[in-house]
Amino acid sequence: MRVVYLDQVFLLNFVVDYLLLLAAGRLAGEVLRRGRLALGAALGAIYAGAVFLPGLGFLVHPLCKVGAGVATVLVGYGGSRRLLRACLVFFVVSAAFGGGIFALQMLGSRSLTMANGVLASPLDLKLVLLSAAGCYGLVTLLFQRAARHSSRRELAPAVVELGGRRAVLTALVDTGNTLTDPATGRPVLVAEGEKVKALFPPGTAPCQAELRDPSAALERLSNAGLRCRLLSYQAVGVECGLLLALRSDKVKVGGEDYGPLLVALSPTGLTDGGGYCALIGA
Repeated sequence: MRVVYLDQVFLLNFVVDYLLLLAAGRLAGEVLRRGRLALGAALGAIYAGAVFLPGLGFLVHPLCKVGAGVATVLVGYGGSRRLLRACLVFFVVSAAFGGGIFALQMLGSRSLTMANGVLASPLDLKLVLLSAAGCYGLVTLLFQRAARHSSRRELAPAVVELGGRRAVLTALVDTGNTLTDPATGRPVLVAEGEKVKALFPPGTAPCQAELRDPSAALERLSNAGLRCRLLSYQAVGVECGLLLALRSDKVKVGGEDYGPLLVALSPTGLTDGGGYCALIGA
């Protein structure tokens, strides 16, 4: 009779599912919301534990396994335009990971085994997690070439400070964004103009019309003592556009302190879904 500890099954599958969702998202160029990834991993771990409960043996059916995998991806990336791609990549990465576990078993390793189609282990939990991390590293190496050509897109809190005032934003860190300050070569934070009004002294924040015609607002804001300039950019459908840019005192995105950066003010929203209001290259 085989003994399975549900707490170990849950924790092991939670860690592995989280890593698989993270790898799938990066390969698919998804926006990474780590809280949602954790919820998706928790759902997958609950399914893995439920497989061993009395009366729930039907969960080992292939359709149930596929359904659990799809539900895990939906929690992590639901609502994304790349949902189908993320789902397919998740199953491919999972299959590669399962192949690594099978290879370990063929080599005689008993640190990780597949029971009822989910990960289980009879060994110490620390050794289990180290083994799982090793398998994840192997899978990552196998997909390294693909990952090198995909962009990383991750949401992070951003704080912009200027003259004792601050604006708190949600920023998308996107390696595909190459907008930089032509004078310094440093990245530029693009923010929705409506979201950074707190950075301006009372009554000086540019209106929507001024953001659409930044050259008209440049002189007024410069006379108000603000360090502003025009920044050219290129985008899909825009061969050469201009954005009003403000020199901040400090920008912090996630755990990284960028110091003084240019903050370009967008006259329109940066996303239809409203998940973020600022954008910066990695």
